[in-house]
This record gives sequence, C-alpha cells and structure tokens, in this order.
Amino acid sequence: MLATAFAVSTSASATTTVNSGKLVALNGMDYYVGGVSVSKLASSTHLNWNWTDSDIVPMTVIRTKEKDFTSDDYEDTIANFTASDDVFNSNFLEVIFVDYDGQGEGNIDSTGGWRFENATTRLAIASTKYSSHRSMVLAHLQKPLPQGPYFISPRTGDVFKAFRLYSDHQLAFTEAAVSDENGGFMPLPAVTEGAMTKSVAVPSRLYYTRTSDKPLSGLRCGVKDIFHLKGLRTSGGNRAYHDLYPARNTTGTALQRLIDAGVVIVGKMGTVQFANGDNPTADWVDFHCPFNPRGDGYQAPGGSSSGPGAGIASYDWLDIAVGSDTGGSMRSPGGMQGVFANRPSTGAVDLDQVLPLCPDLDTAGIFARDAKTWSSTLHAWYPNFTDYKQYPKRIFYQNSSFPSVSSEAGKLLEIFVSKVEKYLSTRREYVDIAQHWEETHPATAPSNVTDLLNTTYAILTSVAQYRSLALPFYADYASKNGGRRPFVNPGPLARWSWGQENGGDSVYDIALRNKTIFRDWWKSEGYGKANEDTCSEGIYLYPYTKGERQYRNVYLDAPTAPPMGFMDGRISNMADVPDFVVPVGEISYNSTVSLMTEYMPVTMSFVAARGCDFMLASLIQDLEVAGIVKPVSTGSKMYPRH
Repeated sequence: MLATAFAVSTSASATTTVNSGKLVALNGMDYYVGGVSVSKLASSTHLNWNWTDSDIVPMTVIRTKEKDFTSDDYEDTIANFTASDDVFNSNFLEVIFVDYDGQGEGNIDSTGGWRFENATTRLAIASTKYSSHRSMVLAHLQKPLPQGPYFISPRTGDVFKAFRLYSDHQLAFTEAAVSDENGGFMPLPAVTEGAMTKSVAVPSRLYYTRTSDKPLSGLRCGVKDIFHLKGLRTSGGNRAYHDLYPARNTTGTALQRLIDAGVVIVGKMGTVQFANGDNPTADWVDFHCPFNPRGDGYQAPGGSSSGPGAGIASYDWLDIAVGSDTGGSMRSPGGMQGVFANRPSTGAVDLDQVLPLCPDLDTAGIFARDAKTWSSTLHAWYPNFTDYKQYPKRIFYQNSSFPSVSSEAGKLLEIFVSKVEKYLSTRREYVDIAQHWEETHPATAPSNVTDLLNTTYAILTSVAQYRSLALPFYADYASKNGGRRPFVNPGPLARWSWGQENGGDSVYDIALRNKTIFRDWWKSEGYGKANEDTCSEGIYLYPYTKGERQYRNVYLDAPTAPPMGFMDGRISNMADVPDFVVPVGEISYNSTVSLMTEYMPVTMSFVAARGCDFMLASLIQDLEVAGIVKPVSTGSKMYPRH
C-alpha cells in the first residue's frame, strides 16, 4: 500500500496545513482517502498497531442485526460486499470492525474454532455491544457508520471514507468533486496517470440503503457544468467565467432535490459553452469536447449536455447524469450516444442557480442506461405531474419523419413501432402536422407553421442569453481586467451577435407570442391534448437519431447564426411538452477512422401532452420489462452481444 499526502494551503498572514486527503494504491487500485473524518474509533482496551507503520490503514465495517454472528455470516457478508461493490476489495479486511446493530448484547460465535484472522486480517475489532471474544478486542465508533470499506488512522483513530479513483479517459468531466460532509462539495485534489484525463472519486455503494425518504440513495451522478454546486466554481465551458467568479455558496433547487433523495454527486461535466451549440473540435476552443464512445470513438457526442451524455455512455461506475435541454441539449447527446435522455415538460423543476440560455425554454433532464433507473429518478425528482389511470391508446405517426423501411435504420424503427402498437393494443394514426396546422391554425397566424416558427427559437435563445448572461459577464470581467472583454467561443458569440443584429429585445416578445400561439394550438387542435384517464390523448413518435455520423475531424464553416426552422425536435420546445429519447438499436457503417465496421445508435422520441412525464417514464419502463426496450451497455456498442 502506498499513501501520498496532498495539499498545503497558504495565506498572506500564515501558512495553514489543510488535510486534503491522501492518494492510496491498494491491490492494484487507486483510492482517495477523504480529508474529512466521518467518525473516530475509541477503544476500551489497548489496540495493537505494532504490525504497521502506515499512517492510514484499510478497514471494513460490518453492521449486523444477528445476535449470534457466526463464521458463515461473516463469509456471506464479505461475499456480498465483493459482488455488489466496485470500491471494496479483500485488502480492506486488514482491519475488521463488527458492529452489532440489534437489541441487547450480541455474541461472536467462536464454535468450530474459526477466527477472524486470516492472510489479510491483522486486527479484528468488535463493538462494545458484543460480549468479549478471545480473538477480538472491543471498541466503539463515536459516530455509527454504514457498512463497507474505510480507512483508519492508527495514530488518531479517525475514520475516513474510501473513494475509488477512476480515470476520465473520455474527458466527460470538467471537475471531480467530493462531499465536504457539511452540505457542500470540494474539488477532488487527486489525480492518476492519464493523457489529459482527470480522476473521478466514487464512494462505496455499501454506504447507502434505499428508503422511502431516500429512494435514490447511492446513485452516482455527474452534473453538467452550468448548475451551481455549493463549494465549487461553475465554468459554463468558459475559462474566463470559471476564473472570474468564486466557488458558489448555494446549491440550486434542482440539484438539492436529487441530493435530498440520496443521489451522490461526483463532479461537474462538460458542456458546450454556455449551453449553446458548438461543434466538436471546430468550435470548442476553451475546453476540449468530450468523446462519444460509440462507433469508432471519434463521432460528435451531441450538445450541449455532451459531458453527461458521454459519461453515461462510457462509464459503468456512473449511474445517472444531469443535463439541461433548451433546444435539444439532452436529446441530442442521448440520441448520438444511445442512452435514455429526456426533455421534461417546461417548469418540471426550478432552475434557480443555473446558467440560463432562455428561461422560457430551459429544462433539466436525466441520462441513464436503463429505463428502470431513469424512471425512478424522474419520479423522485420532479415534484408535481399529472396522474393517469392507463396508457394512451393512440399513437401519432408522421410518415415524413421516418426513413424508408428498406433502410437499416428504417427496419429497426418499424419493428419497434410495431411492438409498441401491440403492447398498447392499438394501431398508429398517420398524421401530417404541417397540413393539420394549415387546416386548423388560428386566424391571426400564418397558414405555414414554419413561417410562424422559423426564427422563434433563434430569437428567444440568442436575445435572452445575451441580456441575462453575456452583458453581466462582460461587465464583471471588464471591471476586474482593465476594461478587457473575455474570450467567448465562436458559437455563442455568433448567436449573441445575430440576436442583436436582428432586433434584440424589441423582437423577443413577438417570438414569445409566436411560441405561445403554437403551444395553445398543440394542446387544443394538435396532438398534445390532455386526457383525464390517460393523461395524454396520444403519444407522438418520431425518430431522434437514425445512425447518423458526425466525425470530429471534419473542417466546418464558422458559425454565423442560431439554428432556424421547425421540425419534430422543436415541438417540445415550443409546446412545453415532454420529449423522451429511447434507444432502439444500432446500425453499421464503414469507419474512415478505424477502417472497420462500426455501429451508431438509432433512437426514438416519445412526445406526450404537457405534464405527462410520469406516464411516459412508466410506459418506457414497462416496455423495458416487456423486452421491447433494452438497457444499453457502455463502450463502442450499445448491445455488444448482438
């Protein structure tokens, strides 16, 4: 075992030693030993530490309600730890602490002559609620701890959490973090070897137990770096912004709700600058674009929640990730990387303490690799959504949205839609949104829906972010840097400029009114009508990705304007309705990078009436139970066994 101490901080008046934890190599794995003590071992008898000269020693805490703790109980417990936790390994048995959590006095059963000592164990300790045992010493923890692996200081008795360090080889994270054990976070002061990579620390899964109060307890989560977390800086993908503003003193409502439900946040993750629309490599100047693991590994990850999407598609040790969606920022990474991703109904959760793109459009969603985890997270996170008694019996299907069934992607999508039809005991209804709008649109609106909405999204986002983020950022930076202006990537800079050149604040209300016209039509005459029994009258299906490729090494023209037009992906933005992206399959292509046959994701979007998020989440989870939707794996293929 190798232990390396970390930081010393200095101030103008004095030098202060700060315990920032240690880096430990144990059984071929790298660990971070938290700098914050979570308990202390107090002994009623003398503990013999003469067998070690290390200042930190691995320890396993076993909590049991068994009054008579036997050798079989011990072996079963360790086997369960090994099978269920990626942080635990047998070297943590160097010190064992058995804590009786039952009523009365417990007994360590020594029948059969078994002893805790083995090739690994050097010191076995039992809590003082046990009767004395010849092979163990009695002691107690000043603060009870969950079971699992820890580190203990022989000198002080302080106990620290064990965090396994994983390499962020996909550059999904901007900053790893650990809890300060006081309601906030601190940057992880640990690195391991790797080209341009950071280390991310994850705590033992054994520390956490799901309860009704904490239904998401222990889920490891990364967060897009536009959400403020107490104790950490926010970058928004911009170096000047990160350096200008200090660590935040507040965690926003959205993340706090997840933390209160038991989610464990392990770091900040990459974002297109200020959640706009940069293309990888070409427009990513301040930060490097995260890597999409699918296919040949050099395809765009989608934006703007590229880091959270890449992390979920790459790392088994990460369970969920939080992103935002204003115009497709959840759905695009979900589609390009073949993971579950949602844009919720607008207003699903408060977005205070989040860098804004457009408050009238901004939402927050979750990435996951399976529908069960995804659905349970959404149900615990969003506070109020419409109830339902059964699933809708109508499927709205627009032919022009789907590729030909003779294509590889078209076949996959057709098979999937047919299975959903069978599951819901219904048949799709063919619709044409443009024609239906032309026949039923409000008298005061243009007869072509694209004429109404062509520039709506562009104006709302470019104008709103310029006034809510760019202007105060410019002013704050100038005041501290002699009037200088900070660097901004080409994408957001072009969008802000376009917004000001095309009317600025004077056209914002017009764009918002156009959005409202479409929203009201969609829920009254369109395909987003509410229903008392099914929440939504029907479900609109459209393909989100069809196995598209976007190589990272392609030279692109400089950005000049925000995206224009109206398409399926804009429905949820304009109508404030949920749009859930679900993996369907993957199709082959001949990679110009690997010169091999590789595979890219095909995904489907489910759209329902506003407030019907729980209905969609439950339906997709039930489709997974039925085998119609399948969990995805990490790495180059979503379904590596196929």
